[in-house]
Amino acid sequence: MVIFHQSVTGYLSISSRENSSPMGKLIKDEGQKGRLHIDSPMMGESLVSKEFLRQTEAEAYFRMHPDINVLKIGGQSIMDRGREALLPILDVLIEAKDRHKIILMTGGGTRARHVYNIGVDLGMPTGVLSKLGDKVSWQNAEMLAVLLSKHGGVKIGHGDNLEQLTMFCKLGYLPITYGIPPYGFFEHPAEYGSIPPHRTDSGAFLLAENIGARSLIFLKDEKGLYEKDPKKAEAAGRDRLKYYDRISAGELKALDLDDLIIERPIVSLLERAKCLKELQIIDALRHPEHILAALDGEHVGTIIYKD
Repeated sequence: MVIFHQSVTGYLSISSRENSSPMGKLIKDEGQKGRLHIDSPMMGESLVSKEFLRQTEAEAYFRMHPDINVLKIGGQSIMDRGREALLPILDVLIEAKDRHKIILMTGGGTRARHVYNIGVDLGMPTGVLSKLGDKVSWQNAEMLAVLLSKHGGVKIGHGDNLEQLTMFCKLGYLPITYGIPPYGFFEHPAEYGSIPPHRTDSGAFLLAENIGARSLIFLKDEKGLYEKDPKKAEAAGRDRLKYYDRISAGELKALDLDDLIIERPIVSLLERAKCLKELQIIDALRHPEHILAALDGEHVGTIIYKD
């Protein structure tokens, strides 16, 4: 049986293992012109049974791009603030790409909120709102690609390009894509209201998890996770807000906070993650240098980790 295993270099490799279950074999339907099938444990399964699904858990999951760092740039928190906020961050990213393999993902921000507001007023369903909001994230990715073009910035799509991330980085490029995941009309119904629950933060998480990324870092305009949104707190009470520099996904879910600095579905996704063990939230607006620190493995901002 062919399996993936962890090698001494820390990467998953493909090899054979003795004394494992036999390879699936061909079987033929009754009759002279019977069709050929592959006999496998999944042939008669509905893929719904919880007991059966537990048996499909792998000992180790193949990581497509284990050296890639996924950095998500906030739309409203960073890009919407213009050159004074964005250009110092880009200077750091240009320096960082020579030391680390990076893909940038963009948020939607204020313009996405505006189109959501119009769509909600018109009674648009969640899937339609998802289709409307993804255009703004795409525009932000286009702007970043233009700004970084002479430094190797290149906008890529969600298709086959994602299989080529390591190649882009080795050639000196800085790949950039939009953060909204391609749910569109297939977006999940929202638990509360009608705003799409899986927006650009969730897209960054899903990409990082499924390529087996080295790290996932959210570039925001706050130090990290607080018990309440600091922007909505009175100036006198802001310093008294509880701050979490490190917290597990389970603990965060149990707190059931009214507001979060990242999209709520990420907490549940992290609990079920196969490759990602944690994510990091940093204040890149006031401290662009924290980007390099986080990429180097330092604890800056808030770390949310899998239990």
